[in-house]
Amino acid sequence: MKVLNILHDSVVDGEGMRTVIFFAGCPHFCKGCHNPKSWNIRNGSEMTVDEIVDEVMSNPLCDVTLSGGDPFYQAGEVKEVARRLRENGKNIWAYSGYTLEELLDLGGDYVELLSYCDVLVDGPFILAEKDLSLDFCGSRNQRVIDLNQLNLAERTG
Repeated sequence: MKVLNILHDSVVDGEGMRTVIFFAGCPHFCKGCHNPKSWNIRNGSEMTVDEIVDEVMSNPLCDVTLSGGDPFYQAGEVKEVARRLRENGKNIWAYSGYTLEELLDLGGDYVELLSYCDVLVDGPFILAEKDLSLDFCGSRNQRVIDLNQLNLAERTG
């Protein structure tokens, strides 16, 4: 899959210290995006599931954030990364320009990826609703959703 960067020791991309995987590719093209280079999947470097998991696990003190771009743009492959990291005890946050409801409607790989995540920060960045006072969000329309309160496992398969 295509990855732009893996950044260790972030304290702004979810609770606690996190390793952030920035996946390439995003269909949302949000005006004011902090990472427009991430829109084009060709800007990423090819990495295997094993390579990504090994890099993340090289820093055992950090939990994980899936970001981008939009990690759901490559949901079929990213779900395997998330599954393996979850099996290794990692708490996983995911950022997406899709809303939770849109991801649930898409079904399949999208819901399976959600099922391995603990928290979803959803919704596109909307420049007119930008709010620097928010924790872990860039605009007021975005939500921080505790996915552990939902039973996503029954929606997969």
